[in-house]
Amino acid sequence: MTKLKLGAIPDDKPVKVTLELPAALHRDLVAYSEALSRETGRAIGDPIRLIAPMLERFIATDRGFARSRKVPGSS
Repeated sequence: MTKLKLGAIPDDKPVKVTLELPAALHRDLVAYSEALSRETGRAIGDPIRLIAPMLERFIATDRGFARSRKVPGSS
């Protein structure tokens, strides 16, 4: 089985954001949601719930961003 970058999605109170996605990206989110559900044994429900954890993961693993946060004077 392939190890996905995301783990189980925590049940957290969301903040509402309106966003338009390309159809191809939405199809990928649906497919990822299905794969994650199989891997974790928990249904994801709406694949849009993946966006926040994916963004969090992306930011947490972006080395350039991490370096920029360590530069004095940057906020």
